[in-house]
Amino acid sequence: MSFVVAFVATRLAIPVFKRRGIVGKDVHKTDRPEVPEMGGLFLVSGFAAGIILVIAANTFLSRFLSIDIATIFAVLSVVLIATLIGTVDDLMRIRQSIKAVIPLFIALPLIAVRAGDTEMNIPLIGQVDFGIIYSVVFVPIGVAGAANAVNMLAGFNGEETGVGLVATASLAVIAYHSHETAAFLILLAALGALLATLYYNWYPARVFIGDVGTFAIGAIIASAVIVGNFEVAGLIIMIPYFLDFFIKARNRFPSTVGRYAALCVEGKLYCPKSGAKGLGQLVAKIAGGMSERNITLSLMGLEAIFGGIAIWIFW
Repeated sequence: MSFVVAFVATRLAIPVFKRRGIVGKDVHKTDRPEVPEMGGLFLVSGFAAGIILVIAANTFLSRFLSIDIATIFAVLSVVLIATLIGTVDDLMRIRQSIKAVIPLFIALPLIAVRAGDTEMNIPLIGQVDFGIIYSVVFVPIGVAGAANAVNMLAGFNGEETGVGLVATASLAVIAYHSHETAAFLILLAALGALLATLYYNWYPARVFIGDVGTFAIGAIIASAVIVGNFEVAGLIIMIPYFLDFFIKARNRFPSTVGRYAALCVEGKLYCPKSGAKGLGQLVAKIAGGMSERNITLSLMGLEAIFGGIAIWIFW
């Protein structure tokens, strides 16, 4: 359901967005073509369709499926709030300092239903019960951190959806193995929507997902981790995102994408002379130049490594 809705909606929206001028420049192409933007709206549409199907199955087929429906509604609300914030950012360009704080409010529905288990199994320490601190401190920080981190690891065709797909698939394996049905269904809905969107976002991109898409992906990952109670796996999965965050923090979070874009020469992208401003540029620098598609594949491969580590730990 999530795949079909996202796939069809994106296909129908692309020509409409072009006509309406809802486009952005592809800065990593020599001719800088204009590509329809805010395709994340349809990624979220697919995800929402999948979640509504889960709710319907829980209502009408309760003999076969029994999950906490309040938690599912809370996750859907979290993703929709993230979508709203991402939409405003795409249209109005919220300042970076404000954008770092606003996602704290995305987690309010999860706090309201006290989603997740307050006990966490911390390596080398064991079980620790954080009580109310888990709900009012860890949950909003986790959601805000994931939303902002995914939002930053962006810029190359297929990067956001490709890396997000690998991260989501890895967490889905963990959720299935851990018998966390609600988290597994949330991730399954996300997988369908991401796979459909990746078809259009892959090199050469026919649509960009925008901040509306990256915020939503981060919110989905964080929500599934909280609901499924595998926070340590979530942290491992997010390591590539955190690496990108630290590189950008070191460079004071460059905000002008065109100015800090990788240099395109004869189909290959090269790191700017001023140094890498993100993880993708660092990959290009290490390789001595790389095609945009291969940069995305390298980042997906890096994410797959950490996804495999998380699966191995939880198996």
